[in-house]
Amino acid sequence: MEKLQGKWLIAVSSGPDSMALLQMCIDAGIDCAVAHVNYHHRPEADEEENYIRSFCVERGISIFIHNDPFVYTGNFEAAARELRYRFFVEIVRREGFQGVLIGHHQDDLLETYIMQESKNIVPEYYGLREEMLMHGVLFKRPLLQMTKEELVTYCKEHELRYYIDVTNLSDEYTRNQIRHQIVEPMTSFERSVYLREIKQKNAIMQERRCRVKTYIRQDKILLATYRALAQEDRVTMLRMFVEKTPHYSLKHLQGIDETIMHACDFIIPLGELSLVSDGTYLLKYVSEKPYCYVFESMEELQDIRKEHFYTENGSPGVFALTLEEADFPIRIRSFQAGDKIQMRFGCKEVHRFFIDRHIPKYQRQTWPVVENAAGEIILVPGLGCNVQHYSTMPNLNVIQY
Repeated sequence: MEKLQGKWLIAVSSGPDSMALLQMCIDAGIDCAVAHVNYHHRPEADEEENYIRSFCVERGISIFIHNDPFVYTGNFEAAARELRYRFFVEIVRREGFQGVLIGHHQDDLLETYIMQESKNIVPEYYGLREEMLMHGVLFKRPLLQMTKEELVTYCKEHELRYYIDVTNLSDEYTRNQIRHQIVEPMTSFERSVYLREIKQKNAIMQERRCRVKTYIRQDKILLATYRALAQEDRVTMLRMFVEKTPHYSLKHLQGIDETIMHACDFIIPLGELSLVSDGTYLLKYVSEKPYCYVFESMEELQDIRKEHFYTENGSPGVFALTLEEADFPIRIRSFQAGDKIQMRFGCKEVHRFFIDRHIPKYQRQTWPVVENAAGEIILVPGLGCNVQHYSTMPNLNVIQY
């Protein structure tokens, strides 16, 4: 292993891969510290912690241990991974280290790739990256060229004690099944075929990502451009466009793509945000809560500036109305399903106004309406006021952004 500049944090679990990595760093003269997480999940956990602690003390290596009770909900592996990576990031930031070294090896890389393929996932990267940034901290995997068997052999040759996580021996988990039934029995030739395939797929993915990235401008995509691309390019662009959200299966992304290709107006929920269209662009939109503002007098309505509307002195038009004292308190709120307004030509359902004017669905959710004390909708900005509040000299305009 080549010597790295600066001081590095090594993630050590007590398994053969991390113990081999630690010894290699020591032999290479790398200035390092150790981080270990004790989940108290197995009977051997405390024994492993004590072993790693004594190993580091004997060699004068700083060690950071997280051994608080581990309380989690849902999947243990996912929760444990989140805990340890958060722990690593905190140490690196506090101590000013260069980054974190992790003992992932070639078997882990192959297992990850096969899992991605079996789940039909569209990943950001196939297999495992040699380097990655997480919360601004650099993580390096220097052992990806070595097999698990080679690392076990290394530990034996250097008389390194290590522990085996017995949960890895069970086929209860999908990853363990892949490890025991597919990866471990592989010949050297079969490994080389898989590794070449991973390399080729990542090269194709990188080329495609670089190409389609040029079509994403200011957090929006021109729909005409999107629809002119091949499906693989469109799916890659979707993946990049919503990459802060969880990974989605290829089938899920293809379903989203199908909607974008054929629907004129849509709202596609994706976690905390939605994909929406304004007729010209594909946009990311964070759904907003309904709002309602109450005004007790005409004075309170002067020169109001809110997120979705503003007021100004009255002038004739589709934003104007004439208010009287009996109308107060006035409510200016977001549109609700079933809203209607009495116009000169009859009762108008507000949602029909949206359809007639081609107002995108996502904009309808926050469109303001004005309601008087009697609970009547007396103005829909852009449509006009109801018949009782029309005059040639209106005293208020409510204008939506």
